[in-house]
Amino acid sequence: MARNLFVPITAALILAAQALTSPAPAETALPPDSVVSGEILPGWQTERGTYMAALHLTLAPGWKTYWRAPGDAGIPPRFDWHGSKNVAAVRLHWPRPTVFSSNGMRTIGYVDDLVLPIELTAREPGRPMEIRARIDLGVCHDICMPMELRLDERLPGESRAAPIRAALEAQPLDARAARVGQVACEVEPISDGLRLTARIEVPPLGGDETAVFELPDPSIWVAETDMDREGGMLVARSDIVPADGTPFALDRSSVRITLLGQDRAVDIRGCGGAR
Repeated sequence: MARNLFVPITAALILAAQALTSPAPAETALPPDSVVSGEILPGWQTERGTYMAALHLTLAPGWKTYWRAPGDAGIPPRFDWHGSKNVAAVRLHWPRPTVFSSNGMRTIGYVDDLVLPIELTAREPGRPMEIRARIDLGVCHDICMPMELRLDERLPGESRAAPIRAALEAQPLDARAARVGQVACEVEPISDGLRLTARIEVPPLGGDETAVFELPDPSIWVAETDMDREGGMLVARSDIVPADGTPFALDRSSVRITLLGQDRAVDIRGCGGAR
């Protein structure tokens, strides 16, 4: 049976998060275990020999949590699997998130419910795995609360494949499946870092389109993208600022770009030079 433990991370983080939001009405002042509950869903053995499971978060109505790149004011999730037994590697398969706008800021995440597929590689294939997970996450309504969730589960268990398969199908399309053509990037220095402009040949994604740039180093700050559409070409630009506030060499092949629209999302790995 999974075990849940919720504790605030630090009072300072809570106050910082609350400063970004309006005061909470009484009905949102819920105890932590009423805001979010978590469980590990058992799944199946894959053709690659890995094991597909999922983290299932259920949030109180109207509450949200965040995607791996949470946006301007979100709290990025952090996962610690070190207490697990017979687990060599963990890969997360993020379903398409939703873009939220509040008080002039953009955040990216999930509301009410999240099934996050987890692909596990066993150290000793064929033997059970003991999952000991610590997850630091933010949850928000009219206030935001950083929280810690601890889960214990023994796998394999009785399969609950349907919600896991649905979440896998909800992942962003890769560039080929989304009919992405040329992806070209221009990089120019600015006083405290770089400005990255990507020109992406891609059909419209429906509704308001958002591009998110991600770099391997999470300490590098990436500003919200400015977007333009020139027919079949999507143009996205963002300022990228490292901790020391100076221009730096950017490996464009390491840039990950996620395009989010009303109808679909696209995952693009690498960004070539401008032509």
